[in-house]
Amino acid sequence: MEFMLVGIGGMFGSVARYRLGRIISERTRSGLPLGTFMINMSGAFLLGIVSSINPGKNLYLLLSDGFLGGYTTFSTFMYENFSLLQKNEKLNAFIYISGSILLGTAGYFTGFMLGKLF
Repeated sequence: MEFMLVGIGGMFGSVARYRLGRIISERTRSGLPLGTFMINMSGAFLLGIVSSINPGKNLYLLLSDGFLGGYTTFSTFMYENFSLLQKNEKLNAFIYISGSILLGTAGYFTGFMLGKLF
């Protein structure tokens, strides 16, 4: 049952990431990979909410490990960092890496605190 919940959530999360990432990429022109950045930041925020409200084991697996695990993407984050460095865009790489870590942590914390209100 746990594998099924994670798999179903992951399927929907990865499709949502793919679609939203394409929409963001088509609408923005930047030296930074804003699609992945925005998806990972919103995912950190949503994971904070889910973690704080403790929805029960099955719903947690579906939403956190499943949907948000498929929605956010560490491997694409690493690929895009490497691509920026290969293009010698060191400042953009630094902004992307440090911004992702700092804002991702802040997003999780904000989501967690907001979830505690409910």
